[in-house]
Amino acid sequence: MASQNNSKTEKPLCTGCEGCKTSVFSSLPPEILNLMSAEKTHAVYKKGQVIFYEGNLPHGVFCIFSGKVKIHKLGDDGREQIVRFAKAGNVLGYRAMLSDEHYYASATALEDSTVCFFPKTVYMNALKGNPDLALQTIRLLAADLRSAEMMVTNMARKQVKERIADALIMLKDYYGTEDDQQTINASLTREVIANIAGTSTETTIRTLAALQREKVLGLIGKKIRIVDQHKLELIAHPVDLNHH
Repeated sequence: MASQNNSKTEKPLCTGCEGCKTSVFSSLPPEILNLMSAEKTHAVYKKGQVIFYEGNLPHGVFCIFSGKVKIHKLGDDGREQIVRFAKAGNVLGYRAMLSDEHYYASATALEDSTVCFFPKTVYMNALKGNPDLALQTIRLLAADLRSAEMMVTNMARKQVKERIADALIMLKDYYGTEDDQQTINASLTREVIANIAGTSTETTIRTLAALQREKVLGLIGKKIRIVDQHKLELIAHPVDLNHH
C-alpha cells in the first residue's frame, strides 16, 4: 500500500457512511457492517497522492468514504490513460484481490479523500457468509467489464472528436454541474481530458477550440460549459442517436 497520511480523526463507521447506501455493502445487516468496521483501517490521501500502484499485489479492498479518485494506467507509449473515476461508496482493487492478480492500474486521489481499507480475510469472510454481498460483487464485476469493453470499442472505432465529446459527457455525469446547469463542476486540465480520450494534449486543445467555435462548448480557463448538450451527444454517439 502506498504511503499515506494517518488520519487523527476517528475511524469512520460503515453504518454512518452515505456512500455505503449505494455500495456493494448496502445489502449487509448493521451488525455485519459493524464487525467489518472494527477490522478496517482508514487514511486520508491528499490530492495527487497514490492509493495503490499498478503492478503491486493487493492485500484487501479499498472503499472511498469521501473524496474522488481516478483509476489510471500507463500505455505502451508512456502516456497515462484514465480508465474510470471513483467516488464515495465505490470499492477499489477488489477484482485483483479476488483473482489473486497484481493491480492492473493505479489509483490516485483527485482531491483530499478519506479511504477505508478492508483486509482480504475480512472481505472474504463477509463474502462467504452473505450471499447478497456475493451477488452485489458479481454485479459490480459485470458492470466494470461492460465499461472496459465499451472503452476498448470506443478507442478502436471512434474518431478523436467523438472520444473527446464522450469524455466531456462522462465528466459532466460524474461531477455534475454548477448552478447554471451547464458548467461541469470541476476544474479540468486539457491533459486530464486527453488522458480520458486517449489522445494528445495538443489535439485536445485544438478539438475543444473547434467545439467552442461550433457553439457546442464555452471555455473559461479550466472550466467547461456545455452549451449544446444534444449536439455534443450527437458528436459522441452519432450512430446510436441517428438510429433512434
